[in-house]
Amino acid sequence: MGDFDNKEREEVFSKKVRAGKRTYFFDVKATRSNDYYVTITESKKRLEDGVFVKHKIFLYKEDFEKFAEGLKETVEYIKDHQEVVEKRYEYSENPTDSAKASVEDDFSFDI
Repeated sequence: MGDFDNKEREEVFSKKVRAGKRTYFFDVKATRSNDYYVTITESKKRLEDGVFVKHKIFLYKEDFEKFAEGLKETVEYIKDHQEVVEKRYEYSENPTDSAKASVEDDFSFDI
């Protein structure tokens, strides 16, 4: 009973992002002391055998700001040095929206 209760409480929020051949999962989980943290999982189907391969990183709330800054700086570097056309895989309400988004729109973390 105790293990089941902890398992139920562990997952707080989940956001699934489909991006072509990859799917990203952003999950908010809780420790036993009810402290929240984020797991970011990349899932991709292996062509050889159809097995889904997953890579996961853990992001703790004391690192949110530094992580967001590092990600933003890295993405800005690439956008400054190469053209980046972002693909939109999900249905959009407004099909005339530009596929190219600004870095500010992509990574505006108000923490």
